[in-house]
Amino acid sequence: MYRILRTLLLAGACLPVFAHEAVAPPAPAQALDVFGAVEQRLAIKADDLRAFPAAQQVVLQLPGRDPAPGAPSQVKGVRLRDILERAKLVVRDHNTVKKLAIIASASDGYKAVFSWNELFNSELGASALVLYERDGKPLGAGEGPLALVSGKDIRTGPRHVKWLQSIEVRQIVE
Repeated sequence: MYRILRTLLLAGACLPVFAHEAVAPPAPAQALDVFGAVEQRLAIKADDLRAFPAAQQVVLQLPGRDPAPGAPSQVKGVRLRDILERAKLVVRDHNTVKKLAIIASASDGYKAVFSWNELFNSELGASALVLYERDGKPLGAGEGPLALVSGKDIRTGPRHVKWLQSIEVRQIVE
């Protein structure tokens, strides 16, 4: 057994070594699809977000991003709740909202979830943004044309959805 393992290890050492290639980001969606328990399905592009009323345009400072590691980055976007209000949530009665989940999905399959209460009944809702700009420029290829971030989260990474593709509103309990 030892001899076989040793032979395999030595053979592996003779295999060619290739440099690790960077994985290309997924193809960005043409538009953000807002669907599910909404009265009006939306298809939103970055330019559509720029056209939202000035009162709905939000600028946030986020820690530890480019251009200098550790330096804050300034992002600009529209509140997720403002987009949802434009799509008009389907609400049968006053208890329906307590049962809604908002699922943000990336084109690579990554997902982040918010509750209605987080977005509409807490401070977090003011900083859950669909981003279209970072440091005065459109988002880079590493984030896609649109991204989502939850600026009040202690750790913003888990709900930073790059290459944002869709926002689904789903009632999770009957």
